Amino acid sequence: MTTTEADQVTPEAVEPTVAPADHDHDVHGYHKQKDEHLKRLRRIEGQIRGLQRMVDEDVYCIDILTQVSASTKALQSFALQLLEEHLRHCVADAALKGGDEIEAKVEEATKAIARMMRT
Repeated sequence: MTTTEADQVTPEAVEPTVAPADHDHDVHGYHKQKDEHLKRLRRIEGQIRGLQRMVDEDVYCIDILTQVSASTKALQSFALQLLEEHLRHCVADAALKGGDEIEAKVEEATKAIARMMRT
């Protein structure tokens, strides 16, 4: 069985599960490490393409599952790094400003952590 182009998921074909929030500044917590993050995401993308290739080549199930686990761990690690940067930058900035903004940022971070724990 071969993988067709129609079966492949492209970034344009994936709808975001959460609409981007309206934020009051253009610089986000990950900005300083943006290039490193992009490099890491490209590596993960390569792992996913490798999974497609493994299925296409009828590789043994357990070998594929091992790679799925590695890809999942890589995404989880990326998510944790991004969360840490969000807490250090966005939440800390809101704490300095005080008022309702800190409550909103803490609630936002709590919901993000809850989503991560469900996966």
